[in-house]
Amino acid sequence: MFFRKIFFWIFSCICIALPQPVPKLVIGIVIDQMRFDYLYRFRNNYSESGFKRIMNEGSNFTYAHLNYVPTNTAPGHATIYTGTTPFFHGMIGNDWYDRDSAKHIYCTDDIRFNGLGGTDRMSPLNLMCTTITDQLKLSNNGMSKVIAISIKDRGAILPGGKLANAAYWYNSQNGNFMSSSYYMHDLPEWVKEFNSKKLPEKYSGMEWSLSKPLESYRSSFPDESRLEPDLFEEGRTSFPHSLKNIKEADKLEFLKSTPYGNQLLKDFALAVLDNEKLGQNTVTDFLTISFSSTDYIGHRYGPNSVEIQDTYIKLDEQIGDLLKILDDKIGKGNYLLFLTADHGVSEIPDLVNSKVNKTTSSRSITKFAKDFLLTNYGTDKIFSDFSNKQIFLNNNLISEMKLNSADIRSKLAQQIRKNFNSVLLIFTKDDFVGRIPDRNENNFLLNGFNPIRSGDILIELNPESYFNLGGMDRTTHGTGYSYDTHVPLLFYGWNIPANEINDPVFTTDIAPTISNLLKITEPSGCIGKPIIKLNSNFDNMIADFSISLYY
Repeated sequence: MFFRKIFFWIFSCICIALPQPVPKLVIGIVIDQMRFDYLYRFRNNYSESGFKRIMNEGSNFTYAHLNYVPTNTAPGHATIYTGTTPFFHGMIGNDWYDRDSAKHIYCTDDIRFNGLGGTDRMSPLNLMCTTITDQLKLSNNGMSKVIAISIKDRGAILPGGKLANAAYWYNSQNGNFMSSSYYMHDLPEWVKEFNSKKLPEKYSGMEWSLSKPLESYRSSFPDESRLEPDLFEEGRTSFPHSLKNIKEADKLEFLKSTPYGNQLLKDFALAVLDNEKLGQNTVTDFLTISFSSTDYIGHRYGPNSVEIQDTYIKLDEQIGDLLKILDDKIGKGNYLLFLTADHGVSEIPDLVNSKVNKTTSSRSITKFAKDFLLTNYGTDKIFSDFSNKQIFLNNNLISEMKLNSADIRSKLAQQIRKNFNSVLLIFTKDDFVGRIPDRNENNFLLNGFNPIRSGDILIELNPESYFNLGGMDRTTHGTGYSYDTHVPLLFYGWNIPANEINDPVFTTDIAPTISNLLKITEPSGCIGKPIIKLNSNFDNMIADFSISLYY
């Protein structure tokens, strides 16, 4: 027994000294506008190889929420990959008003760099902190390969962080997947070859028909509905759909509003795996995939439509295909995957509030603010902008007029609350002085406030009120309420236990969880916490060997 103990001690020391095993590849899947309930409401129509496989074999966090506003695409993707909120990562919206230039800035615009495969000039440099993908590259002197892809530019650029090898997104002007000279001098030959296949043109000529018999879509409202747009100019809103009535010049754009947008991205993801040799490195690689067509379709048709249900049935099959390819190329158990969403979406306002109009227009708030300032201070030039539910004041002019800026903010906020019944919460930036956000959702307006970029007055409507929609959109997102904040959160694969957890967690917890599993430093602004304990294969091996020696 003594010699057994000595041998076990030596064996344990050797195991501890060896490098910890790591996954060959991390895959981050973000599904734009996916509500949590879609996992269960559409479950009967899912296969066993897609969502169900990840739910049954992985860790399913059933009460994951966003803990800030606005709940939009850029803040959502930035939060997932930085582990923090707009207070630190700076993405206060998809775009925002810039005081210095008196113009709106798009989240990833950057004229210092040229578009490759298109004219978009973009970079990730508006991010104010690092991402988990950055930290992975920093952990091994850049040996890890990071590739980020999406239909949307911001859905690729922000997850890739500042150190990605490449970010690629779809250009609806020419049907190419494009990138930026920020990452490289020219598109790789394999990307050019993929673009030369003209898959968008092929898909735009295909019909969108139902995956299942119509009677299988019981959890959705009737297919023909006055609440839906005739998006494809067919004289009806029911299936099947096609782009044959859409102008030729617009078809590549309209393709994004069909499940073929997701199919195109899946095709490109498989090309990335093949050509970039991801998961075949000596260190962990990272692939970020953001499916965007779910958002375009969701805005047009809403969460109770046959269109959105069919989109998720098809996406379930597409994810199942991706998992099979990962099993074949990387090996089951050799890759670590998480799946979540950047935000949810509300029900169609006309459906919820069919008897009472509870919409508020940005124009009405703007007009009221200007009239108040003109009446009380002699000029409406004090007002600069209203966007992202924030009022921006001209503080330089206020200073020149020797007025008290805090007093103006306070009085204007009081009058807005008094005159707009739909306004539930209103804060001035003075309310946030000296305060910083935390992981909890104690004040989602504070968590979404950025001291440098945010406005002077922040507004949130009550849960049943909405800002007016425009164009073909029938619903939207952006609030701090459950329909916008409750999203799926699944971890699957390498060292992930199979269980279901209903403890409250947040999307800020994803990046620190991945960091902890990989044993690397979390992103620089991270405020989340790890929510999965590493189940080390070495611990299991030592335990098994110990038992065998004992007996």
